[in-house]
Amino acid sequence: MNSQNTPTTESCKITRDHLTPNEVSQLIEAVKKKGGWYAYRNATLILMLYRHGLRRTEAAHIRWSDVDLAEGTIYIRRVKGSRSGRHPIGGDEMRALKKLRRDYAPSPFVFTGNRRTPLTERTISHIVHQAGILAGFEFTVHAHLLRHACGYYLANKGVDTRIIQDYLGHANIQNTVRYTQLSSARFEGLWD
Repeated sequence: MNSQNTPTTESCKITRDHLTPNEVSQLIEAVKKKGGWYAYRNATLILMLYRHGLRRTEAAHIRWSDVDLAEGTIYIRRVKGSRSGRHPIGGDEMRALKKLRRDYAPSPFVFTGNRRTPLTERTISHIVHQAGILAGFEFTVHAHLLRHACGYYLANKGVDTRIIQDYLGHANIQNTVRYTQLSSARFEGLWD
């Protein structure tokens, strides 16, 4: 076999376009087990990236004034021409946000570093990448996988494409259709 036919480490790497709900849970648990001052913040960040299909910039700029813990909602400011909107917050998110607010230094931003300034996109990328390593995944994990995981989760649950479009803030439905096209849920019941 010549060198042109020999697989390289690069060609053997596993690539993914999204994570499963179980893999997201593994990421969060791996970060929590790591310990340290920012483990809880990082686990909450990963949960919020996933549950709200956030881009790194969107997560970095969430302010406490966007969070209404009494009402159980959060205002998501979308970027890249996407539509912003208010999302419900689940009980686990509510508890996590209350703990963050109580246990970390006060700042107008939800996800901050040691100087109480918002996390940078690069820092968020690093946190998510490290979580993948801690979880022992054999593929590279990046923050955008969590946004796609949100879309695929909703599509597999049978959520209407227009609802997914609004939830993720897509201005163009074509950006949303990718999730429903690959959803196994659309084939359920064909052989009943």
